[in-house]
Amino acid sequence: MKHNLRSWLINLEWTSYIWLVYLPYIMAQYVPTKSVTDWIWLGLGVVFLVVYILVNEIDRWLPVTIPLELAITGLFAIFAFNDYMIIYPGWQVSFILARYPRKYFHWFATAFYLIILVGLWRANLVHPGTLNISNGNLLNLVFPLVSPIFAYTASRSIIRQRQLRQTNRRLQAIVRRGERERIARDLHDTLGQSFSMMTLKAELAKKLLDKAPERVGPELDDIAQTSRHDLQLVRSIVNDLHQQSLSEMMLTQGKNLAEANVVLLTDGENDATEWPTKVQIHLSPVISEAITNVIRHAHAHQVEITFEQTPSAYIVNIQDDGRSKNNYARAGSNGISGMQQRMNEVNGTFTITHTRQGTLVTLTLPKEQQVS
Repeated sequence: MKHNLRSWLINLEWTSYIWLVYLPYIMAQYVPTKSVTDWIWLGLGVVFLVVYILVNEIDRWLPVTIPLELAITGLFAIFAFNDYMIIYPGWQVSFILARYPRKYFHWFATAFYLIILVGLWRANLVHPGTLNISNGNLLNLVFPLVSPIFAYTASRSIIRQRQLRQTNRRLQAIVRRGERERIARDLHDTLGQSFSMMTLKAELAKKLLDKAPERVGPELDDIAQTSRHDLQLVRSIVNDLHQQSLSEMMLTQGKNLAEANVVLLTDGENDATEWPTKVQIHLSPVISEAITNVIRHAHAHQVEITFEQTPSAYIVNIQDDGRSKNNYARAGSNGISGMQQRMNEVNGTFTITHTRQGTLVTLTLPKEQQVS
C-alpha cells in the first residue's frame, strides 16, 4: 500500500493541479449566492473539478471525461459568458492529446473554438456591442484562443526533446558497448589462444613424460581440464557480450514504436544499462516481444517501461494504454508462452494483467540468477 501511494505521488502531474489555484477566483462571482442559478453554476464548478482530476489521473476514461470537461466549460462560456473556465481544457487536454495521433487534437480544437464562437454570438445577442472592436473586454479572449495551440505545441516539443535525449543516451551506451566488444575480441584472441596452447602442451607432456607417471598424469589431467573450462568461460563471456543489450533493443523498438505512432516513456532506463550483461540479454528479448505485441495488438497510443532494481531482483514493468482483455492467449500465437518460457528458464517470473490504463507486463529476474 505504501509503495503504491509513493508511486502515485511520484507520477502525479503536479503542473496540471497548480492551475486550480485560480478556480476559486473564477467561481467567486457566484458567491454569495443570490439565486438558484448561482447554485447551479457552483454545482457545475464542483463537477468540473472532479472531472478535471479524472482527466488527469485515469487515461482509459479520457474518451468520456474529455468531452464532459469540454461540455461543462462550454456551458460556462455560452450561458454564463465565462470564458475563463474553458482555458482549463484548452491547456490540460491539449497537453495530454500531444501524446496521441494528431486527429484527436484536431477534433478537440474544432469543438473548442466552436464553443467560443457560439459563446461570443450569444453574448452579442444578450449584450449588443460585445463584438464591437472598441470593446476592450475582447482582449480577454486572447489567452483562451491561444491556449490549445500553445499547450499542444509545448507538449509535442517536450516529448520530442525527451525522446531525443533518450535516443542519445542509448547511442552513447551502444558506443560504450562497442568498447566492451573490442575487449571481448582481445580476450578471445589472447587468453583463448593461450588456454588452447596450455591444453595442447599438457596433453603432449602427458604422452612424453615417463617418470613418476602415477603423479604426473593426474596433475596434467587437472591442467587440461582447467584450461578447457577456462576456454569455455572465455567463449561464454564473448558470446554474452555479442548479445543484444537493453540500449540496442530500446533503440530499435523505440524506432518501431515511433513508426506506429506510439509514444514511448521510460523510467530508470539509464540505470538499467549498467545492469550485468547476463541480466540484459535475458530481459531484452522478452521486453522486445512485449513491445511488439503492443504495436500489433494493443492499439495503444502510449507505452511506459519502468526499470527497477531491488536488493533481491531486477524488475521491468511494461504498461500500455491500449485495449486490454482478460484472455491474452491467441490461437496460433506463441508470443506470450515464449516470454513465459524465457523467464522460467532463468528462474524469473512473467505476469500479464489488466489495469485501468490497459495491459501491464511485469518481468522479475532474481539477482542470484545473473551469473547462471
